Amino acid sequence: MTDQTPNIKDMNERSREVFRRVVEGYIESGQPVGSRTLTRDFSEKVSAATIRNVMQDLEFLGLLNSPHISAGRIPTQLGLRMFVDGLLEVGDLDGKDRETIDRTFGSNDQDVATVLDNVGQALSGVTHGASLVLTPKHEAPLKHIEFVSLAREKALVVLVFADGHVENRIFTPPPGQTPSSMREAANFLNAITAGHTLSELGEVIAREIAARRQEIDNLAAELVENGTALWDNEDEATERLIVRGRGNLLSDSESEGDLDRIRNLFDDLERKRDIAQFLDLAEEGDGVRIFIGSENKLFSLSGSSLVVSPYMNADRKIIGAVGVIGPTRLNYGRIVPIVNYTAQLVGKLIADRS
Repeated sequence: MTDQTPNIKDMNERSREVFRRVVEGYIESGQPVGSRTLTRDFSEKVSAATIRNVMQDLEFLGLLNSPHISAGRIPTQLGLRMFVDGLLEVGDLDGKDRETIDRTFGSNDQDVATVLDNVGQALSGVTHGASLVLTPKHEAPLKHIEFVSLAREKALVVLVFADGHVENRIFTPPPGQTPSSMREAANFLNAITAGHTLSELGEVIAREIAARRQEIDNLAAELVENGTALWDNEDEATERLIVRGRGNLLSDSESEGDLDRIRNLFDDLERKRDIAQFLDLAEEGDGVRIFIGSENKLFSLSGSSLVVSPYMNADRKIIGAVGVIGPTRLNYGRIVPIVNYTAQLVGKLIADRS
């Protein structure tokens, strides 16, 4: 492989067509594509030997790979990335796929959690991959906060939101907390939280503690700082990820190596490891993003691809994401518009219900 990353614009027309046909053939069949297959419907009259030479050049560039001696070629991760960035033709959303997704939003009687679960089922069904739906945090303004001591190393924080929603969260308070320090911490928070959502609260609290350090006991200040960190804790975040359609990945596996990678993926999904990064991936760019193989830092061990799009609330703030995960030979041109359309509908649902 050369040190310089190849560029699709630097290829001549014949190399570009060979490369495109190998990638498209692999995505469709999952099998290596040989030179004789390409000669049958190539746009110009060329011999199998000529095509083999072009494929060897593409292999030298690191874009194709030959899994077996005398076999056809398959695209490498670098080749798939170059195809997605330079040659991918994104189609229109299929009418049947649109109808299937639309049906999940058909009833106004269902709560948001139920609708998003149905969205996950529909998304895995139409894409034949596993779907990931990161549901939004409760973003209503807070009305009241209270700390309750349960044991020496266990406390409960009760969060009452302006819309009537109540959440109870158990956490480990800093050592030495007393009923008095808990009351003081709650009083301090209630004086500054009105009208602020949880996501806004961290910055407000940090600013107020810095400005009013003399007014609040050290123990109470420690509880406030420790408690707010835990309100945005990893456990709460992991419960927000809906995963559907894992069986689709197993049925698409053709080798023991594939099965091992899928098992690694399932382990990641079960542990929800680093799942907070899922939304970070979506937020790094506008619209649908595609992560191929090891580019996907969440599930890199499984060698999977992730197609993900964020969705926004009425204030145009990103609050969640939807995505599809599957083998690297995903039909990207078909799945991109599906994920994009689903994300838009989820955003509209959240905005309408807020």
